Amino acid sequence: MSQRVEEDEKGQTQLGPREVYVEELPDNDDSSVCGGSSDEEDEDRWKDARKQQELPSEYWHIQKLIKYMKAGNQTATVIALVCLKDQDLTQEMNQEAIREIGGLEVLVNLLETNDFKCKLGALSILSQITASLDTRRTITDLGGIPLLVRLLYDPSSQLQMLAAETIANTARIRKARKIVRKKDGIPKLVDLLDVPQVYLGSSIEELDQEKQDTVAVVRGSSKALWSLSKSQKNREVMRKAGCVKLLARLLRSVHEDIVLPVIGTIQQCASESKYQLAIQTEGIVEDLVRYLSSPNDDLKTHAASAIFKCAEDMTTRNAVRQHGGLDPLVGLIKSEKTRSNQPLLAACTGAVWKCAISPDNVRRLDELRTVNTLVGLLAEEDEQVLTNVVGALAECAKLAHNRDVIRKVQGIPPLVNLLNLTNQPLLENTTRVLGECAWDSECMAEIEEMDGVRLIWSLLKNDSPKVQAEAAWALVPCVQNAKNSGELVRSFVGGLELMVRLLYSPDNQVLACVCAAIAKVAQDRENLAVISDHGVVQMLSHLVKTRAVNKQANKITETNPDSSRNKSELKQNLLEEEDDDNLREHLAAAIANCCNWSTNCHEFGRLGAVTSLVEYMISERKQVHRTTALALANLSQDPFNCITLHQSRVVPYLLETIGSTDEELQEASAICLSNIRKLALTADTLKI
Repeated sequence: MSQRVEEDEKGQTQLGPREVYVEELPDNDDSSVCGGSSDEEDEDRWKDARKQQELPSEYWHIQKLIKYMKAGNQTATVIALVCLKDQDLTQEMNQEAIREIGGLEVLVNLLETNDFKCKLGALSILSQITASLDTRRTITDLGGIPLLVRLLYDPSSQLQMLAAETIANTARIRKARKIVRKKDGIPKLVDLLDVPQVYLGSSIEELDQEKQDTVAVVRGSSKALWSLSKSQKNREVMRKAGCVKLLARLLRSVHEDIVLPVIGTIQQCASESKYQLAIQTEGIVEDLVRYLSSPNDDLKTHAASAIFKCAEDMTTRNAVRQHGGLDPLVGLIKSEKTRSNQPLLAACTGAVWKCAISPDNVRRLDELRTVNTLVGLLAEEDEQVLTNVVGALAECAKLAHNRDVIRKVQGIPPLVNLLNLTNQPLLENTTRVLGECAWDSECMAEIEEMDGVRLIWSLLKNDSPKVQAEAAWALVPCVQNAKNSGELVRSFVGGLELMVRLLYSPDNQVLACVCAAIAKVAQDRENLAVISDHGVVQMLSHLVKTRAVNKQANKITETNPDSSRNKSELKQNLLEEEDDDNLREHLAAAIANCCNWSTNCHEFGRLGAVTSLVEYMISERKQVHRTTALALANLSQDPFNCITLHQSRVVPYLLETIGSTDEELQEASAICLSNIRKLALTADTLKI
């Protein structure tokens, strides 16, 4: 009879049903059959004997100690624990010896005793053997986590330290992390971090035994919080318990074995927006930059990873530059030693990528000749490193001179080759950098020569909406700057149909980028004819009606401006309007260019697009006004649309935009007003 340990779908372990193996006896008394069964039993006994002979003597010694712990008195138990602690418990065979004879149940039970030595001995062993995954799961299933949390409240520093160390190991599995949170273990662990600054600023040799024990408790607690911070719910509990301020203090400690789990916890939490604000407030960015120059590779990795996550925010990006963080980051990715440490290289390239979002940072990176180094890293095989490298190049390529650098150092060929891979974040960044490079005519010629446009177009079929959006956006400069772009686009069999079909996408970003691409494609009359046959007019008309500006957004608070409910509704509406404005800008541009074929202009009016398009003039974004005015100017070429425009009261908006400093907007508004006026004069003449 044996007991199976099964793992559920969420990674949690459960005790499975006991299985009983019953040997079926033969139905007849044939001697040959009986003889075969006897031979199999002899063979099994021989194998068991051989297994016993192969096991080391330590295996049997450990099992004897467990038996003494089970059957002996208190003194015998303590002696057995001391002897067991002297064994090498890091070996899997020795851990298996403990598990097979039921030693884990005994150790967990000892945590409930009132004897200090028994609890101390049991914790000393558990803190070592819980490094094993199987042991962690078993301890959790045996109900050991609540007992460990209870020991955090014990007045003994030794028990607190060992309990925290054991929690740090067991909390690597999800079920254990959840139990610690449910049993309120996180606030206590955070409290244990609060020690006088003198403990943190003095080396371990300068402290007496009591203070050394306190430092050991801080070390164990910081390790436990590091493991627990893998859970988003745990991170929120930690933040509410005030951990950020304490982590900032510990980050300036002289004890490296404390700093490492602390900085690991910070980088684990740095993906949360609330933590990012707290990290800025507590001045942690300066400390992260300082640890980029540490001789400890793990510290450098976690510091760079934390910067990678926090640098999504502009304030953090600027702080990294102001504290001199760009120089060590670039120095690390240039180092040959870093090339052999993939986690460190990935963290540093990721930090450079996010920092490069700010133009001021790119200027400093240019002074350090970072683009040349990044292009050299395109030969790396690690896809996470490649994703970060290409992302950094995409940000740098927004400046024209860096596109020229990428081309001169032979960066275009490896970038185009990356389009053949399947990693979606990598494809997303690769299409972005190639799209930026395509604005340079010489880069575009090289991309076209390597058949890069076809590869980018093929990514419109990718399952990821982000890849689809970036591919469509990259096609905008490709179509604009390619030689004989009309013929190039038509050479992609089914390419235009694929592009029009993407207008069914539910993703706003995909729709905006596809509309921008259609606006460029439609400038070629033959291509416009093809997409018109595929129903682009009907799709754009449907989109323009569903994305009309919400005129009620500014009226929500009129009845009760102080209502919190109305304020939240207004905020939500404004966020949605901001998200839609990008789509409206490119959708209007697509309509403007699609009017120039056959009866498309009349069809837009018949399908009700004109009235909805007029509402776009309410938007506060000037780019939306410009493309909408261009669309209205082209639509006003049809007399039926002029009537609709006049009835939609577009004239006041046009009179306002005709005075804009944007010449293109001025001209489009004037043309639309002129066409409406001509129709009115013609109608008056006919009446006369």
